[in-house]
Amino acid sequence: MIRVGLTGGIGAGKSTVAKTFIDRGGYHVDADKIAREVVEPGTPGLAALAEAFGAEILADDGTLDRPALAAKAFVDDESRQKLNAITHPLIGARTQELLDAAPEDAIIIQDIPLLVENHTAPFFHLVVIVHVDAEERVRRLTEFRGMPEADARARIAAQATDEQRRAVADVWLDNSGTPEQLAVAAAAVWAERLVPFEANIRSRTPVRGPLTLADADPEWAAAGTRLVNRLWAVVGDKASAIDHIGSTAVPGLIAEPTIDIQVSVADLSVADALTDTLADGGFPRVPGVEGDNPKPDPATGSVGAGLWGKRLHASADPGRAVNVHLRAAGSPGGRFAVDFRDWLRDDAAARDEYAALKRQALDTADGDADRYVAGKEPWFDQAYRRIAAWKAGRGDNR
Repeated sequence: MIRVGLTGGIGAGKSTVAKTFIDRGGYHVDADKIAREVVEPGTPGLAALAEAFGAEILADDGTLDRPALAAKAFVDDESRQKLNAITHPLIGARTQELLDAAPEDAIIIQDIPLLVENHTAPFFHLVVIVHVDAEERVRRLTEFRGMPEADARARIAAQATDEQRRAVADVWLDNSGTPEQLAVAAAAVWAERLVPFEANIRSRTPVRGPLTLADADPEWAAAGTRLVNRLWAVVGDKASAIDHIGSTAVPGLIAEPTIDIQVSVADLSVADALTDTLADGGFPRVPGVEGDNPKPDPATGSVGAGLWGKRLHASADPGRAVNVHLRAAGSPGGRFAVDFRDWLRDDAAARDEYAALKRQALDTADGDADRYVAGKEPWFDQAYRRIAAWKAGRGDNR
């Protein structure tokens, strides 16, 4: 299964997207609905709130008087924390119950208004943001919901900014048009991305990126950050470091549009133990890759072939090509991956040289990925020695 985080600012129109997904078989988990359920009459949640904040938060019919609760619970941090201590565990437990009940092949749509604000984006396979400019949202809230303009603006201002939402968005759905146009766009996301993504996870099928070169894209850095955060959520303390590496981590450098991430682990037995964990998290293993091409030690000339092992995983998401390299922390291959990135960031001439090599290797590869990689290897061997000299000149003895 996959878990999709769906969110957007108030008035953005995420209910249209949720309905589109649900109509196609999405398993809906609505955070707002759960928050209401856990404080319905007769629930332990409502009883706990009445005990903590007084019986006056109850309406005459025994239901929760939300404005009365807000008047007491949001007066200071201590009261807000008291409210959260009661409701958050109940909401979390009910959410987990619903997730546990989902079918094994489910595409779970978790509809969470404050997903960005609560910093939970890394815990989803994919995050879908529904966006409308603030002024249009104000218009819709006042015209269609009858909300006072000052209230609408205050609510919008209290939520995440567009920049914060963009930072976590794997899919950005613009709802500046009609609801019908938004539904069509959401249906395309469902068919072209979510359905194959879930199928690829179940079948442990990695998606490899295209063998092509693209001009540098500022979005690569943002995607790298999202993936680093997502992989920390997947592997937790089994990793000692997770880094965005490769050409997409070097500003201004042309690159194959595949994000490369390195996960540093204690040793390759840890990497092997993470095979299923990573696959369930959206990153199945690429079979047959057991290591990097060993390089001679610049100081001794010896080749420690056994020190260059690695495991390779790739994303199951058809909408974003990703390679995840698992290497032992402190290994020559692990150090080289980070040093190579930093050297290219620092040395414009080396960066231009590598860009020219990439173009030449692609031209002679005739569409064969192995030939493309092999065409670059002799230069990598030289770069390994040059990086040692570059680090020595900086006083870096790692």
